[in-house]
Amino acid sequence: MTPPYGSAMGLEEDIEALEEEIASTPYNKSTEAHIGRLKAKLAEKKEKLETQQSGSGGPGGYAVEQHGDATVALVGFPSVGKSTLVNALTNADSEVGSYEFTTLDVNPGMLKYKGANIQILDVPGLIEGAAGGAGGGREVLSVVRSADLVVFVLSAFEIQQYDRLAEELYNNKIRLDTEPPSVRITRKGMGGIDVNAPKNFGLDHDTIREVLRERGFVNADVAIRGDPDVDEIIDGVMDNRVYLPSMVVVNKVDLVDPSYLDTMEENLRERDVDPEEAIYISAKEEKGLDGLKDTLFERLDLIRVYMDKPGRGVDYEEPLVIRRGATVDDALHKLGGSLDERFRFARVTGPSAKHDEQQVGRDHVLEDEDILRVVARR
Repeated sequence: MTPPYGSAMGLEEDIEALEEEIASTPYNKSTEAHIGRLKAKLAEKKEKLETQQSGSGGPGGYAVEQHGDATVALVGFPSVGKSTLVNALTNADSEVGSYEFTTLDVNPGMLKYKGANIQILDVPGLIEGAAGGAGGGREVLSVVRSADLVVFVLSAFEIQQYDRLAEELYNNKIRLDTEPPSVRITRKGMGGIDVNAPKNFGLDHDTIREVLRERGFVNADVAIRGDPDVDEIIDGVMDNRVYLPSMVVVNKVDLVDPSYLDTMEENLRERDVDPEEAIYISAKEEKGLDGLKDTLFERLDLIRVYMDKPGRGVDYEEPLVIRRGATVDDALHKLGGSLDERFRFARVTGPSAKHDEQQVGRDHVLEDEDILRVVARR
């Protein structure tokens, strides 16, 4: 019996057929536009299936309430040591409960470091097929999408698990360590699809047109910067991808024999992970955690601003924690209260200032360990 058109079963069969056709079609200039159209159709089918399975028009999954200055999601397979790591970093088992889901728990803890409150989420182990909903995987992945940083937690003896984890994240529209493609589409009344791209652009313009037609565009101006491939073009057209930084933590290094080190590092290189940039720890023995905390703080782009409070001096104990590149205006918004409305000017001493007590306005960009004094109207 043929599945009803548009049913979940029918969509799954369509997806499988498209994937097989893409895999069996040799890629060259003459097939490029055809493959682009197939990939655009595949992305659309997957989106429809996800919408059906989530029972709503949105991306599906669950949300975890975010607390603190930033959120980190630890991803890894069962028994890799994520829970032990969260407890070592945060004392999560004694301080914080778990967020209950229908089929899983997400265990959060709060890492207090350099004055920052960093929420650490130990999400359940991703499994193969998670993006398709297996084992509550979609709920897990929706939690990862809301994080500020993805941390792969790998066993020193199972580095290859990185491949499956990265694939599941990619299939759930999570793009790691890359910038969104610059694709701007403007609909127009007539004239077909005009493509404006750099001279050294690798894709044929007909490929771009096929991708856009598959997404329902008939008349449009398309402006492209850089040299994105067809998958990145589809990402830009779909406009529902999440772009996140990531890092790799290798656990259980206390069990590694020196003779195995070269093999472990080679396994990392095969996955385009620089062994010198990975963080090596033993969560059980609580070794390497200081280096991990430093790297988390750095990768989250956090900076500390010490507030000079009238009559009380500089508060070095509880800094204002904001993101690198933030301005005085951003600091005012985070401080809250009436300071924003009453603001006259600010005085800054520290790395971002030309001299001590420099008078600045709202657009002044702050740097780590600046001292900020806000001068406000009464």
